[in-house]
Amino acid sequence: MPTPPSTPPYPLTPVQTRSPSPSTFPSPPTSPSSGMTNPMSPIQPAISLHQPNGKKGSSKHNKIFRRVRAVFRSFPIITPACKIPVSLHGNRLHDGHVGGTRMTGTLFGHRKARVSLAIQESPGSLPLLLLELTIPTGKLLQDMGVGLVRIALECEKKANDKTKIEDEPIWTLFCNGRKCGYAVKREPTDEDLNVMQTLRVVSMGAGVIPTGDGADQPADGELTYMRAFFERVAGSKDSETYYMLNPDGNNGPELSLFFVRI
Repeated sequence: MPTPPSTPPYPLTPVQTRSPSPSTFPSPPTSPSSGMTNPMSPIQPAISLHQPNGKKGSSKHNKIFRRVRAVFRSFPIITPACKIPVSLHGNRLHDGHVGGTRMTGTLFGHRKARVSLAIQESPGSLPLLLLELTIPTGKLLQDMGVGLVRIALECEKKANDKTKIEDEPIWTLFCNGRKCGYAVKREPTDEDLNVMQTLRVVSMGAGVIPTGDGADQPADGELTYMRAFFERVAGSKDSETYYMLNPDGNNGPELSLFFVRI
């Protein structure tokens, strides 16, 4: 049998491998595992919230009202001889405050996580005030289902400080007379804006906002919310109050928020 030659009888040319062009093979069908977007996950809505007017308290009507209120405050207090009957069945005593400004308030958060409070001029505007409270969302909503909840936020009054009361960064938190930690003002995150965008057509109500694909529940519980109209009453530069407004004849959950600098 002849021995093969040590060198090939013809010169070897290096072969250049080239990957096939995308047009060589047809594109595979899009599937949930290969696509960019999972059809089972909720699509984040585009943020279309508008800026608040920022003219709170600067209109001609409000200026006239403040002058009239100052005149009436100078009158002596006269105690009437007859007593006005007061209902003891949980009806509100502060409905219909003269001069109060109606705002939109939203409590939201995961049930086992801290609750957030957003104050807006309207359901479709960006938050004017966003606070994070050291109270679990589920606990606060449970307390509101039992009866009236009063939350007092206190901070230290500093001399020659012109900071607006809603711009204070941190507050001591009291819930129904018990100290429950603190509240912190923060800027809205993308998740906060997505919640506000989802609820932009909701004026009043409560429920759950889907956050995942429905297979697994988040470790800190489902994302719940409660939205209602609040009446904002400014007592002075160091005190401000928000009263939850319920529809007429509806004895639903009630919440009062008091901001005080002492």
